[in-house]
Amino acid sequence: MLKRIRTILALVFFIGITWLFLDFTGMAHRWLGWMAKVQFLPAILALNVVVVVALIALTLIFGRIYCSVICPLGVFQDAVAWLGKRSKKNRYSYSKALSWLRYGVLGVFVVALVAGVGSIVQLLAPYSAYGRIATMVFQPIWKLANNGLAAIAERMDSYAFYSVEVMLPSVGAVLAIAGLTVLFLIPMAWNNGRMYCNTICPVGTFLSFFSRFSLMKIQFDAEKCRNCSLCTKNCKASCIDFKTHTVDYSRCVTCGNCVNLCKFGALKYGFKEFRSSGVQGVQESGSSGVQEPKGGASPDASRRSFLLATAMVSTAALAQEAKKVDGGFAKIEDKVAPTRQTPLTPPGSISAKNFQQHCTGCQLCVSECPNGVLRPSTDLMHLMMPTMSYEVGYCRPECNRCSEVCPTGAIKFLKHEDKASTQIGHAVWIKKNCIPLTDGVACGNCARHCPVGAIEMVPVDPENEESAYVPAVNEARCIGCGACENLCPARPFSAIYVEGHEVHAEV
Repeated sequence: MLKRIRTILALVFFIGITWLFLDFTGMAHRWLGWMAKVQFLPAILALNVVVVVALIALTLIFGRIYCSVICPLGVFQDAVAWLGKRSKKNRYSYSKALSWLRYGVLGVFVVALVAGVGSIVQLLAPYSAYGRIATMVFQPIWKLANNGLAAIAERMDSYAFYSVEVMLPSVGAVLAIAGLTVLFLIPMAWNNGRMYCNTICPVGTFLSFFSRFSLMKIQFDAEKCRNCSLCTKNCKASCIDFKTHTVDYSRCVTCGNCVNLCKFGALKYGFKEFRSSGVQGVQESGSSGVQEPKGGASPDASRRSFLLATAMVSTAALAQEAKKVDGGFAKIEDKVAPTRQTPLTPPGSISAKNFQQHCTGCQLCVSECPNGVLRPSTDLMHLMMPTMSYEVGYCRPECNRCSEVCPTGAIKFLKHEDKASTQIGHAVWIKKNCIPLTDGVACGNCARHCPVGAIEMVPVDPENEESAYVPAVNEARCIGCGACENLCPARPFSAIYVEGHEVHAEV
């Protein structure tokens, strides 16, 4: 019962969170957005005290079921371990905890989090790691399959599917990191089960402080145990020592494998109890007033399973070479990736500092952006953090999808009317690249498409109205949406680009 309940709930969370990253229609967030917000690190960064306290309380009562039910990276490892188990059964063994490594990684993680070194935080955070895998590895495959169905549907005069852009070329570094993470995790989970969770994962190490004192635990009945070692050989956390009848509760993720496989009823999951002789085990029949059958399960086992089921169900509700130009603000590279003195952060992020302090690089906003504007940064100090890429699109004033889905508070929720008046940067004109001057033809594309009317075409020579007309930017009105940069026809270098602001303003 324990294993079946845990497996069902784990699949619900895993499929739900994966669907959040795969979905490009925006529908999944309406029903499943809360699953991202109950992840441990996002809840801490969002200062969501209710969720943090609830997860700690859950651990104090039931043990580390967060790791085996709610955490998508943990469930992903369980799936890999299950496949590995089919090829070789009874392959685990007990090992002592690598405390120096666990607490060392946790220390590095905390220091990086406080110091704002986002690259280290994002590499170690389990939810962020799975987000990269889902966005960079799974989502392209999902989109390619969708595009294949769209092509078939089109031939049948059906509009059930529509083609979408598959993001790959501009995210090589992050794609490589996601791919390496998968290549690192799969062999480890295949051969060693939950070794990653109990040696590297900082969230698992943090929760281990509380799981030691959980009220409900896996317990031995030494009198029933026949030392068959099945529990130890099937413990993917390597935390059960059948020889001494002990369980390392700091590493146990309450998966239920040991209880399920014990043929002699020597393992139970329930409230902490001790025998008078000092041997850890289940409650004796005399103390409960109920006679326990010899060699069988206790009568209240079903009640304990029901209690666990109720608790677990409640948790489910819970560029090419750079080219220098005279702009005065920045050095412009190829159209694909202009270099900005100040990075552009999404509307709602308030400031670059706030964004860097709260963003975990989970890529959920990247996967949900309908315009393809948000892309993971390849800058070393802000690696994997989303940045605005106007070479592929622009930030439409009426869209607030990223602020809706962000679970960490890195992008605060903005109403549509507030989004349209939030200034994240301003446009800068590059005289050397402007088509009216280089090709001698009229343009005005930037002015025509500016949604806030911040660009006006004026004669380059104020005393000669017949001279070429070039854009003049009203910085006070410009919101930095990037429509001008994206739609500028100048190639290979744009004649206008958006320079970011350290702190966002309202116009």
